[in-house]
Amino acid sequence: MLTLDSSALLQEAAALLRQQGQLLHSRTLAGQTRAKGKTDFVTAVDTRVQENIRMALEQLTPGAALMAEEKDNAAVDLNGAVWVLDPVDGTTNLIHGFRHSAISLALAVEGRVELGLIYDPYADELFTARRGKGAFCNGEPIHVSGAAALADSLCSVGTNPGCRDQADAAFARMRRIYDRCHDVRRVGAASIELCYVACGRLDAYLEHGLKPWDYAAGMLIVAEAGGRVTDFAGDAPLLDASRCAILATNGQIHSELQSLL
Repeated sequence: MLTLDSSALLQEAAALLRQQGQLLHSRTLAGQTRAKGKTDFVTAVDTRVQENIRMALEQLTPGAALMAEEKDNAAVDLNGAVWVLDPVDGTTNLIHGFRHSAISLALAVEGRVELGLIYDPYADELFTARRGKGAFCNGEPIHVSGAAALADSLCSVGTNPGCRDQADAAFARMRRIYDRCHDVRRVGAASIELCYVACGRLDAYLEHGLKPWDYAAGMLIVAEAGGRVTDFAGDAPLLDASRCAILATNGQIHSELQSLL
């Protein structure tokens, strides 16, 4: 088993994400786009950030595997140490110049996330968490909101354009929640929305059809900030799921929200 110093790894990974995050500012690279599907795209930013981080992680943790959005993950063994990377969460935002995209990186050991880092280069905000050590934004502790009821909450409801066959159900959920909360929001990057729950800017975030690299880092950050993350059924999200419906809240409104799903 790979011996890991989580504190030192967090510092090394944080520096790496800040460095690679500068590539998200390149409109030239963002304009080099390939379609993977009707609403699913990859840019030169995605591929370059992923490759740069892959090479750095191989040097940093030679025994660890990598699960990442822009690669074949069939051979990844979650029984060991695995980095889980989304090189650009919010690629559609990046293409359109809608400045809400982030790099998300988690380290899982035997299927349990131990480190989570999410860097938003536009806001220059680095969210981090180590299991059992709390959650932070740019080194300052963060905590979920104190909203005790959905009626006092601001919620983000994702639409996942890659799962349009579920659009009617998604928008019906949004309407049920909208009718009971202050208002709804939609950022378009799961990692950022999870961080916003963690630091109290949102009271809840939910979305169907997410991949492990969308939520791996964010779910630890929310949990370490005092919140709760489950799937829509109330179970713990798994890293070996092909897709997962994620509900993240401040904990206090979790049951109330889940009853609407």
